Amino acid sequence: MTKVAPAREEHHELRADGITAAGSIVMAVAGSAPAYSIAATTAVLIAAAGVAGPAALLWCGIPMLGIAWAFSYLGRADVNAGAAYSWVGRALTPILGFFAGWALVVSATIFMVAGALPAGAATVSLFDTKASDNTLLVTVVGAVWFLIMAGAVLVGVRVTARAQWIMSTVEVAILVLFAVLAIVHAATGHHEGPSFDWSWLGFSHFTGLTGAGGFVGAALIAAFYYWGWDVSSNLNEETKNGRKAAGRGGIIGVIIVFLLFEVFTIAVQVILPAKTIAHSNGNLLSILGDEIWPGIGGKILIIAVALSTIATLETTLIQVTRTLFAMGRDHTIPLAFGRANPRWRTPAVATIVVTCVSLILFVGSNFLGSVGEILADAVSSIGLQIAFYYALAAIAVIVAYRRIVFKSVKNFIFIALWPGLGAVFMLFIFFAGIEASLSTPIVIAIGIGALVIGVIPVIVFYRKGKAYYGRRPLELPEDRMTSQIAINTNDPRVE
Repeated sequence: MTKVAPAREEHHELRADGITAAGSIVMAVAGSAPAYSIAATTAVLIAAAGVAGPAALLWCGIPMLGIAWAFSYLGRADVNAGAAYSWVGRALTPILGFFAGWALVVSATIFMVAGALPAGAATVSLFDTKASDNTLLVTVVGAVWFLIMAGAVLVGVRVTARAQWIMSTVEVAILVLFAVLAIVHAATGHHEGPSFDWSWLGFSHFTGLTGAGGFVGAALIAAFYYWGWDVSSNLNEETKNGRKAAGRGGIIGVIIVFLLFEVFTIAVQVILPAKTIAHSNGNLLSILGDEIWPGIGGKILIIAVALSTIATLETTLIQVTRTLFAMGRDHTIPLAFGRANPRWRTPAVATIVVTCVSLILFVGSNFLGSVGEILADAVSSIGLQIAFYYALAAIAVIVAYRRIVFKSVKNFIFIALWPGLGAVFMLFIFFAGIEASLSTPIVIAIGIGALVIGVIPVIVFYRKGKAYYGRRPLELPEDRMTSQIAINTNDPRVE
């Protein structure tokens, strides 16, 4: 008698309860990478907006917080590692949901290509400042860090969480220390830039100096600053009480990084001369540190940048692999992406594939242009993709909760008004950003072209993904508004 081999067990579940509520906040902060964003992007922001840079961060931060509220409420209704991919697909239309997820996948992949280089440069600078100009050495070191982070993501979310606690705690502690030192330094009159003026937080400098086009360009850059906090939502299946904790972590994370971004952007403009900022070449925090604390300050802030860059490479890997995992599980891309490793309960195939693709693109891109060119083009391209999927998520929460938005003032503000303003803002900078980038073909090619490529998997896997493309809408009808439902599902409708 021939024995029939048992069917191979499929694993489509991630490890539950691997992230605590506090860990969710840490992940959100690490995802936005405050030290990396300040070091790599502040010079680009100031070049686009001048002294209106703090205003761009403020007026992008307010709608961004509305997007964070949208993610929070959507996460309460649907716990899914795909986050915006699932929510937009169920609340609006599956096609838009797929492209929301695809936008995250391509933006995260592009970022990993651009982000591994600063990780290598910051590490090399700790030992020899001049060696950071060695492209080959920086590329190799960046690749090594990327592989280490990929290994941490592969072997389990608990390992990832521990690594983030260490790296992000040290990073934020250093930034808070230097934020205080920068304020004291500027207050004592030790600065070469202009004195701070509250008008830097208004619109007068945009209308008087840079115009509407300058605001759009600055807003796209500011969106890149904040981007990444939503990694907490992609981890909702792996977070304790993920329905509430994941979204709450994103909101608190946005507030923390907003404060850090504002303080350091203002400090840079006040303490450093414009010429130094323009020629910083991604090394701005080190220069600022040397000015504030001569001799050792620059080295300490290089440590913060290195930790921040390495940490955000890890969180970006988490975002893209969890989104691909959700897509694979739904058969909208190859099913292999939707399988979890039976031992580690992580999306192993997605992690390995993304790591290999990113390394190939990373090594190739670093020999095609300068560091500054790569970063500038990547920031603008990613800004378009970020605005696209954030806007869709903000619209999705209004549609999903449409029956209850007028049930209370709280619901109206946090489910409809604030996310609605966020959606309008993101759509505005998306379309205006396309128009402003017409003179930069590489930005359009990467930012929009990469999105268009998503049509291919939609066509190829449309039939296999019929469960996703024909799924039940994400809506919260009136007849479910009972206290018992609220207790069982953490439904936010019952106050």
